[in-house]
Amino acid sequence: MSVDHYTYRVTWSPEDDEHVGLCAEFPSLSWLARTPAAALKGIRQVVADAVADMAASGEASPAPLADKHYSGQFRVRIPPDVHRALALQAAEQGISLNRLASAKLAG
Repeated sequence: MSVDHYTYRVTWSPEDDEHVGLCAEFPSLSWLARTPAAALKGIRQVVADAVADMAASGEASPAPLADKHYSGQFRVRIPPDVHRALALQAAEQGISLNRLASAKLAG
């Protein structure tokens, strides 16, 4: 599997005083470097090594988030009083509860 489809991010780590490269599909892995480019290069190599090790041991590597299909639906459990308050807000605005929840999540 190519590691190009994984989700990488580089951010500043004040604790380490360096840039840190991260991969969403491998949350336990990171790479510290002085420059963002070096942090990205480092985390990509660490992920490639991890994927190779997993393949060598017959272990499946995580599916890239970018390659997954998302239906646009998920279930959320909330307390009944919150449900009631949201339903009231939606009714007062003349919109569905689904539209209200979607707008709140997007905002």
